[in-house]
Amino acid sequence: MARRYAIRTFGCQMNVHDSERLAGLLEADGLEPTDDVGGADVVVLNTCCIRENADDKLYGALGHLKALKAARPGLQVVVGGCLAQKDRELVQRRAPHVDVVLGTHNVGAAVNLLRRAAVEGPVMEILEESDTFPSALPVRRDLAWSAWVTIQIGCDNACAFCIVPSVRGREISRSPEEVVTEVEALAAAGTVEVTLLGQNVNSYGRDLTRRRPLFAELLRRVGAVEGIRRVRYTSPHPKDLRPETIAAMAQTPSVCEHLHLPLQSGSDRTLAAMHRGYTAERYLARLAAARAAVPDLAVTTDLIVGFPGETDDDFERTLEVVAEAGYDSAYTFVFSPRPGTEAALRTDQVPGDVVAERFARLRVVVERSALARHQARVGREEEVVVEGPSKKDPAVLSGRTRQNKLVHFAAAEPLAAGTFARVRITAAAPHHLGGELVEVTDRPRHRVRIPVASA
Repeated sequence: MARRYAIRTFGCQMNVHDSERLAGLLEADGLEPTDDVGGADVVVLNTCCIRENADDKLYGALGHLKALKAARPGLQVVVGGCLAQKDRELVQRRAPHVDVVLGTHNVGAAVNLLRRAAVEGPVMEILEESDTFPSALPVRRDLAWSAWVTIQIGCDNACAFCIVPSVRGREISRSPEEVVTEVEALAAAGTVEVTLLGQNVNSYGRDLTRRRPLFAELLRRVGAVEGIRRVRYTSPHPKDLRPETIAAMAQTPSVCEHLHLPLQSGSDRTLAAMHRGYTAERYLARLAAARAAVPDLAVTTDLIVGFPGETDDDFERTLEVVAEAGYDSAYTFVFSPRPGTEAALRTDQVPGDVVAERFARLRVVVERSALARHQARVGREEEVVVEGPSKKDPAVLSGRTRQNKLVHFAAAEPLAAGTFARVRITAAAPHHLGGELVEVTDRPRHRVRIPVASA
């Protein structure tokens, strides 16, 4: 019987795609996937370090694996990702039963490190920068109809609260030709939706030309690939959102009408302390330009509550800007001091009870605008791509609109993931829409899982 592996992923889309690469490497080495951690021969924890509770999640999972390993000494445990890159030796000190610790820059070494650990005992390998672009690695994709495509790794920004530049390194852009070639191969295999990934996609290509970003041109080229019906991207930075990118969104039919534009704070004083590089006025102007150019644009955002030094006036300004922006949804976070960042060193941390009260007030404003946006869609027919049964009710299907809105709807027959359907919206809630199936417009060309392939 073949050896089996299980991967648990914490964090952002970059981590999810890294886990696809780790899966591809393990399967290329003869292992088979399993969802049963207790029955796996190799367990990989691909970590995040953006939030403080990421540490708690990792070491809680490692505590469980310690008991499993005591019962099954042949089990190998791998810790990778951003937290491994940051903590390094600390992971092995706190969890000596971990066999392999590897960072964000050497995902491709996972199999070789596992072999070394089987002979030498626990090993750790952390590189300070990538020696090869990770998209050259094999990938195991669970969805034939949708795929992540990395266009850039690293980040050159210096946001006071963010540890990503420390663990992901400087910005490195992949060549446009390589990106387009990968998308063409995905389309040939049946993929109809791609999401372009980078820490700051709006600055994509600046390191290649030394003159200007190339993201708008890349959007157009990817959007022109035959067979690709939806193009998404994440994450952009407001300071680098250029008119040509907005124009490319408006003029390229396959680019979805969804813009994720992190605000973080509505206070100019707080934005300056965060080193975000824009004011609230500049942010709102760029948001207005995007909405004017792209009809039916959905806008989502990220917001931080309780950044050090945030006053009542600063927070009130955030509420005002969020209300003016009228977001479709928002990811709201309580500030979490991360060692190694400028903000963690500040002594003017906001008391926890104050942060909790502000967080609750912000959620009310966000959900009010989200509900209003969703209620305005009731009665419309939306193009939805089926993702599968609803998590709460297997008899109900879930899917996404071009605006990335989650829709739950019933159907008289099972519909495979990747099916395109027209759905009439009949109900609205702050975080999802309800609907009824009108008709199936297109069925997936291939089975849901595609085999391991070199991306």
